[in-house]
Amino acid sequence: MSVITLFSLLISHSAFAAESLPNVMGIPIDFILFGLTLLGVALFHHHTLAVGLTGLVTIALYKITFTGFKHGEGVTGFMSHIGHEWVTLVNLFCLLMGFALLSRHFEKTRIPAVLPRFLPHDWKGGFLLLIIIFVLSSFLDNIAAAMIGGAMAHTLFRAKVHVGYLAAIVAASNAGGAGSVVGDTTTTMIWISGISPVDVLEAYVGAGLTLFIFGIPAAIQQQNYSPILKHQHQKIHLDWTRIGIVALILVSAILTNVIVNMQFSGIAESFPFIGVAVWVAIFVSVPLRRPDWEILPETLMGTVFLLSLVLCASMMPVETLPAASPLSTFGLGAVSAVFDNIPLTALAIKQSGYDWGFLAFAVGFGGSMMWFGSSAGVALSNMYPEAKSVVNWLRYGWYVILAYIIGFVALNLVVGWHPHAPVHAETAVVTH
Repeated sequence: MSVITLFSLLISHSAFAAESLPNVMGIPIDFILFGLTLLGVALFHHHTLAVGLTGLVTIALYKITFTGFKHGEGVTGFMSHIGHEWVTLVNLFCLLMGFALLSRHFEKTRIPAVLPRFLPHDWKGGFLLLIIIFVLSSFLDNIAAAMIGGAMAHTLFRAKVHVGYLAAIVAASNAGGAGSVVGDTTTTMIWISGISPVDVLEAYVGAGLTLFIFGIPAAIQQQNYSPILKHQHQKIHLDWTRIGIVALILVSAILTNVIVNMQFSGIAESFPFIGVAVWVAIFVSVPLRRPDWEILPETLMGTVFLLSLVLCASMMPVETLPAASPLSTFGLGAVSAVFDNIPLTALAIKQSGYDWGFLAFAVGFGGSMMWFGSSAGVALSNMYPEAKSVVNWLRYGWYVILAYIIGFVALNLVVGWHPHAPVHAETAVVTH
């Protein structure tokens, strides 16, 4: 399955496009430009930032000149669109940059160096590490889980981590957050719209199964590429100060996320509370341990690239979705591999009538099929630039696609499609 295959899945349903827009063979030019941008990313993975920014400028100029935006025409419409999206963009920027520093703090705690004492010294050790990432993501942000997993893998496999295993780390972090309302931005959105956390929990039926489908072959692949570090019997002293800093940053993000969304949901989209909380914690801890500021320039390039794709996706004329069904939900998950799943989730919540566990699994895990399909993937690729190859990601991480298909089928067979009654955003605000 390629980028173009996934992209064609998006545009194949007429409900995704406004028919009145300029088009070629029924496909709006907006989508063609975005598709060319994604194709450029696939073909020129050593120049992703230039491709992403070129695509962003091209799409923005096209819409300013010809079609306008949901919030207005011309430059004014573009500025209104930025005003509508800025909180998401700033939050993502702060999290990606902040968690890059977090991962370095975590690596210097020496916890990864202690892990070989407890992990098997064969492929089962790599598989157990993926299980750890899965569990971490159930109560942490999946970006943090992926970054921590990447830091542990860097030590355990002597800095030689296979691209297929990197895909598995991303998949584990996304799968772990799929059934938890505090594990992923999309599930948190579903929660604060008025859906019970219990309705999302069923996503773990599919997510738990996927862990074995992609985890075992990925662990064997990694073991053959670079075996897990065997435990040496020297005494390792943990840096408890850095452990405290890591805990402070994570707790700050989690508590801010929960408090804002539960107690102040009315202003949750007006300010990047979570991202700011992470950076406040980072600056507060500077006197205790100096962060590795040196990694920020390189991290910035990957972050700007991701934000360019997110902003491109937000400008697409995705005004409506197909009717809620198992098939359309499966399609949303596939589209999430190349589209930002946050606006797709927002549209699904507004449309309603979904089985929310199915939707949580689809949009949460679906982004794992492409390295830029989820924030966790982009964050990890900042640590491992070799992951920025669509061809290698699909070639060596093919089992993630297989896992998505089998996991979704398992949800249908074990749980069954049970759509919920419509929930309207205007009546779904959490009371306090």
